[in-house]
Amino acid sequence: MDDYRLIADELAADITSGRLRPGQQLPTQRAFARRRGIAASTAGRVYRELVRRGLTVGEVGRGTYVRAGGRSGENGRIALAEPATAPIDLELNYPTAPGQAELLAGALAPLLRADALEEALRPVGAAGTDAARQAFAGLLTAGTGGWEVDARGLLFAGNGRQAVAGALAALVAPGQRLGVEALTYPVVKAVAGRLGIRLVPLAVDEHGLRPDAVAAAHRTAPLSAVYLQPRLQNPLGISLPPERAVTLAAELRRLDLPVVEDAIWSFLRPELAPLAALAPERTVLVDSLSKRLAPGLTVGFAVVPDGLRERVAGALRTGGWTPSGFALEAAVRWIGDGTLAAVTAAKRTDATARQALAREALAREALAGQRLRADPCSYYLWWELPGSWRAETFVAAAARAGISVTPAAAFSVDPRSTPPAVRVGLASPPLPVLAWALRVLAGIADG
Repeated sequence: MDDYRLIADELAADITSGRLRPGQQLPTQRAFARRRGIAASTAGRVYRELVRRGLTVGEVGRGTYVRAGGRSGENGRIALAEPATAPIDLELNYPTAPGQAELLAGALAPLLRADALEEALRPVGAAGTDAARQAFAGLLTAGTGGWEVDARGLLFAGNGRQAVAGALAALVAPGQRLGVEALTYPVVKAVAGRLGIRLVPLAVDEHGLRPDAVAAAHRTAPLSAVYLQPRLQNPLGISLPPERAVTLAAELRRLDLPVVEDAIWSFLRPELAPLAALAPERTVLVDSLSKRLAPGLTVGFAVVPDGLRERVAGALRTGGWTPSGFALEAAVRWIGDGTLAAVTAAKRTDATARQALAREALAREALAGQRLRADPCSYYLWWELPGSWRAETFVAAAARAGISVTPAAAFSVDPRSTPPAVRVGLASPPLPVLAWALRVLAGIADG
């Protein structure tokens, strides 16, 4: 192992043990090099490695700071799926509908018969089963603005992250460039790093991804594909208006670029048609049941055009990302008996109620110099802090108050242009606790 990685491991251990605290500033690279008796270039590599692992964030002109909530996972990297350590979790976002467990249990009971269980425990490939393709095609057709989904285009993975990984691995070779929204889903950053894909940040405005930004990036050096979330983009909560979606689809067609459309939150805005409906010949739409139902027993799925199906299926197979037969069969039953529709409807109502509560709670506070972005149907909001705050310091202050939120650095593709902002997830706590936590955050921001 390179010496710089050994030094990075030491600092990572200090961060995860709490010896280096969230929000604490590290020495300058020059001072660190003198202290450790190493070259300045080696110190630079150490600091870049810590940023890559998600343990620190560097701000140009301000220095390098320990990330708040730096929980370590495998190989010292941030484990994004671990529960937050703060008592009030406004970081992870897994909504639960009232009575959800009872509904799911009732649909599973027939599956536990010996004959049905034996069938469900057999291995399945990326193509799933005919029953699964028909069920998921019906699910998507009913919940995507009237888009008619062809069941033959369905492929399956163990979860949504694996579906994204399979699509990216099929479309973008190591070393090639993938265009993504400048603030994007953190797991895509991790997947791209593991696959050797170079991420290119693309500008976003109040209407979502800008078509001219895609064209400009492609002129600079060719992109191999584009990844985006056209509906309820995470973390900004933006959905492409129909006019922008049409323009973007036309530009992607003109540039002959394939697209990975992440539809994970789209079930909350079923009236909006996906980008895949406008450019079906080049769009791989990926989704999962983790938000609709629960992350513990989920299925990832993708609608893949004919010309890309073998490539994506091959990537899912070689990556070991094919689905569990039991989870797939359970999902088919939940779709068929109406359980999934009932849970989804309850979560739409819940998300709307939580956004209304957030608006009411924060309307009472004087949020001078701040901006809140949120869709009234979503489970999160984007909080742009006043100029006196750095996101990492705000996150650390919130953690001291027992509240966990996510700093902008987790979503930023270019660490040199990370805004002073945080994402606040609304799904986890009970409504009265959520209202109290939001008022506490407003007080911290005003302090």
